[in-house]
Amino acid sequence: MGLWLFKEEPDSYSFADLQRDGSATWDGVTNALAQKHLRAVKSGDLVFFYHTGDEKAVAGVMRVSADPRPAPDDETGKRVVVTVEPVRAFARPVPLAAIKAQKRFADWELVRLPRLSIMPVQEDLWQAIEQMGTAG
Repeated sequence: MGLWLFKEEPDSYSFADLQRDGSATWDGVTNALAQKHLRAVKSGDLVFFYHTGDEKAVAGVMRVSADPRPAPDDETGKRVVVTVEPVRAFARPVPLAAIKAQKRFADWELVRLPRLSIMPVQEDLWQAIEQMGTAG
């Protein structure tokens, strides 16, 4: 099972919107590296939903419910989309500042490549974010 982080502006689509809707098609990804990552995503993979913009925090966990398929609005056939569903919101969103404050995250794409919208998450980093998001 793969572990990922997907970013979205909460003003455009938030984790609460995903919870309300029950599932969503993750589309609009145009960056070549982000698309490469999106093509590697598989049904059943877990994903952190990261709110960008003013919030800059991991808001919750979602699951990929359908493998990548061609983006319906891409005439070139190069882009893909996936379907995701909510798993759970974090008790406390995990802010980027808290992530950057820990040395173990220094080499993670979220810290090194802040504009990348889709990225893999290593197991140890996943566990650390989970702990930060569920600690009361």
